[in-house]
Amino acid sequence: MGSSSAISLLTFLTLLYLFSFSSSAIHSPVPAADICHSTTSPSFCKAFLPNSLATVHSHCRFTLRHALAHARSFLALVDTHLALFPSLAALHDCRSLAAANLDFLSNTFPTVNTTTTTTNALPFYKADEMVSLLSAVITNENTCYEGLLSSGSGSVDKVLKAISFDTKLYSLYLSLFKMGWVSNDVKAPHVPKMKHFGRGKGQLKLNMSPKNRAYYERLMHRRKPPARRLLQTNSNEDDGILVNGIVAVDPNGTYDFTTINAAIQAAPNNSVAADGYFLIFVTAGVYNESVMVPKHKKYVLMIGEGNNQTIITGRKNVPDGSTTFNSGTVIVEGTGFFGVNLTITNTAGPNKFQAVALRVSADMTTFYSCIFEGYQDTLYPHSLRQFYRECDIYGTIDFILGDAAVVFQNCNIYARLPMKGQYIVITAQGRTDPNQNTGISIHNCTIKPTAQLAASPTIKSYFGRPWKEYARTVYMQSFIDAFIDPAGWNVWDGTLNLNTSYYAEFNNSGPGSDTSRRAKWAVGLINATVANNFTVSPFLGGDQWLPPTTVPYTGGLIS
Repeated sequence: MGSSSAISLLTFLTLLYLFSFSSSAIHSPVPAADICHSTTSPSFCKAFLPNSLATVHSHCRFTLRHALAHARSFLALVDTHLALFPSLAALHDCRSLAAANLDFLSNTFPTVNTTTTTTNALPFYKADEMVSLLSAVITNENTCYEGLLSSGSGSVDKVLKAISFDTKLYSLYLSLFKMGWVSNDVKAPHVPKMKHFGRGKGQLKLNMSPKNRAYYERLMHRRKPPARRLLQTNSNEDDGILVNGIVAVDPNGTYDFTTINAAIQAAPNNSVAADGYFLIFVTAGVYNESVMVPKHKKYVLMIGEGNNQTIITGRKNVPDGSTTFNSGTVIVEGTGFFGVNLTITNTAGPNKFQAVALRVSADMTTFYSCIFEGYQDTLYPHSLRQFYRECDIYGTIDFILGDAAVVFQNCNIYARLPMKGQYIVITAQGRTDPNQNTGISIHNCTIKPTAQLAASPTIKSYFGRPWKEYARTVYMQSFIDAFIDPAGWNVWDGTLNLNTSYYAEFNNSGPGSDTSRRAKWAVGLINATVANNFTVSPFLGGDQWLPPTTVPYTGGLIS
């Protein structure tokens, strides 16, 4: 591409600038100004840090203490405004986001506070976890800010002002943390290729206690043969998904619960990965409910009876009073959630604009063999690390949006017919800070139009557009059908974010994969070494948390 080398050079120089800080200064006292030169906002850094000799670790601890204090103050500020304006939906979103930020910042405290002057860079997986949390903090601030701006309320100026300062503070904390604790030389450890069961069929093996297995077998005995084949119990304690409890949902009252939300409330609070999953088996049927997996319901495994069999549906949307953030038919905030064989839809329709089917703001989440249907903003991988395997995604405008570190692998992405006068945009990625580890990676997928859209060849369709300053999306080793416009990528608002966004392609196929006429401002083609950075193992740290799910995945590029 004509400008690809220039943009690549800009990206390289930015990374070099951010990570070229002298390693000796990490452990030796230096002037704050010297440290600030390598942060994302040197002017804010110089105004904020004490004007004294100190190490990066010391300055980072100082920044963290202030970040925690500001997070607590901001939560109190939101609560005060909520008492005055209880019907302002965006404030309720901010309350949830502020509480999450306090948790995330607190979770980084033990690592940062116990560092000594001899501490080296963190192991890969620990560093990835910490950067993921801090990336989510920045995402949450931006989500709160945008929601309040969209509300049009003039009564939240103090909240907006606080967000503006806090975002700079959290960005500084992330910059300092990466200087002192993260090394580009520390790579993900090699993990032998895992054996996975049920490739391409949404089938899973379960490792259960005798009591849970007996309940499960009674449950399956009453189901039709296709459901019986979905899951298999396994007596081998070293194989299969570890299950620590099981309930079933049926709208007719045949089993434990008639609603999915009631089943979620039965899950234990604050489980850890070693405990295994709490299994919720959702029988075939249509569940018209707004499903919430709250942050204290961790490691929930929700399995449906099959695609287009277990259907969770809703129609919340922005014109009817919801925020985009809270419009999801299903919302997941609990760490380690795992969804299988579910169909999740938002039926508000294209004339209701922003209407989310699934929003995920939870770390280490997995969806396998699921369907997501909507129009604008169908799937909202909002923050943290997420993996989608063999899923079908339908939508029209920005229908995969958000600021998670997310990989879609072996998925089908279907653009559907929009309203008259609209065009198709598949992705809108929301990265606002160059130190965030977030982005959308579409790997070995199929990108096609639905039959209705294919019959309307005059409607333009694009891979994505730069929603935020450092938007980052890559398409790799995927089949691209002919409906994609030759430019590939579209603008958001004139030249906004064009010079800082990262839009790239690697080794795609199909009639829409020709890059000779791509937008000149896009990064364009990348080589295998660069592309590998956006695969499951390095981009998500997936080799640490995906194997217990037994979901099939390819850790790197497909050879």
